[in-house]
Amino acid sequence: MQSTQGVKPSGEVGRVIVAAVRIRGLVDVSPDVEHTLDLLRLRRRFTCSIYPLTDSIKGMLKAAEGWLTWGEVSRETLVQLLRRRGRLVGDLPLTDDYVKKYGWGNVEELVDAYIRGEVKSLWCRKGERPIMVNGKASCIPGLKPYFRLHPPKGGFKGSVKKPYNAGGELGYRGSAINDLIMRMI
Repeated sequence: MQSTQGVKPSGEVGRVIVAAVRIRGLVDVSPDVEHTLDLLRLRRRFTCSIYPLTDSIKGMLKAAEGWLTWGEVSRETLVQLLRRRGRLVGDLPLTDDYVKKYGWGNVEELVDAYIRGEVKSLWCRKGERPIMVNGKASCIPGLKPYFRLHPPKGGFKGSVKKPYNAGGELGYRGSAINDLIMRMI
């Protein structure tokens, strides 16, 4: 996890994409941690956000690791997350037809471009219009920047008050985040 460049199983080099899932609630959160969680768009329990791994994101994840868990998300998990839990403004589901309006063939093509770094962000900021490059949008307008998840099927395997490496659920968990997200979709 030292580098922000990752080598995919196909041998292709791309950005490391991390998923952060908030697993503890709103009570007894210090103001600094609450602000960090707000910046990460993790305002409620069982919400997930996706980010390319940078030093600033890594610092925010470390600062709030007592309230969330995070790790490197796989392409398959990211596709499933967008297909099943991706929502547009008005609580409409994200569909291939909506993605096609912005030049992408389907959700898989959009995810591949995001991992390669061709797409800066999956969602557009409020009021931002997508920049069209070769007929493809740089972001998807109306896509919400977080995912609302269910509690994990089968429950948590450890305590939600202990770090992952000590038998709990908090903090960095590497690629094991994919299993947790799939149980929460």
